[in-house]
Amino acid sequence: MRSIDFWYSIGSTYSYLTILRLPEMARKEGVDIRWRPFNVRHVMVEQNNIPFKDKPVKTAYMWRDIERRAPKYGLHPNLPAPYPLPGLVLANQVAFLGAEEGWGEDYAQATYRHWFEAGQPAGEEPNLSECLSEIGQDPERVLTAAQSARIVDSLQAETLEAMEIGVFGSPSFVVGGEVFWGDDRLEDAIAWAKFGKFCPP
Repeated sequence: MRSIDFWYSIGSTYSYLTILRLPEMARKEGVDIRWRPFNVRHVMVEQNNIPFKDKPVKTAYMWRDIERRAPKYGLHPNLPAPYPLPGLVLANQVAFLGAEEGWGEDYAQATYRHWFEAGQPAGEEPNLSECLSEIGQDPERVLTAAQSARIVDSLQAETLEAMEIGVFGSPSFVVGGEVFWGDDRLEDAIAWAKFGKFCPP
């Protein structure tokens, strides 16, 4: 069985659905997930692909789509959530540091809950400090480290790697070079990791 690289960017709206259900699903399916935060805004600007800017009909559909799908995962968002996120880059620098130190998954879940359910934009206060404290991290230490040149450069390098392997949006799942984009492709990615195709033999 192959592991799954989970490429996500805090700031992606549909990633809310994935991040809040992925750990339980991974345990249930017995698959290993490598959480890999990146800067999806950089990717979209490079590709001239800003999905919801000046598109009110598409934006309204997106919020309604998330609202319809959330209950089947046991989620209860308060929509529309604040969007877009001015603090997207900082949120992902914190996530990258967390991935290095082993608390990135907990941070991603906490920051999305606060963003989508309490209306606190990720990457800003009080979301940052409350979420970090909630998962047992010192906000002052983390925020200082997350804004260091090393983390800034590392997140940029990770973003460039994502682009090189064909990741163009969040959430994305990469299994042995195969890219699956979108929350609704999670089950397909798990099947590919387990069986090398969409259905078991």
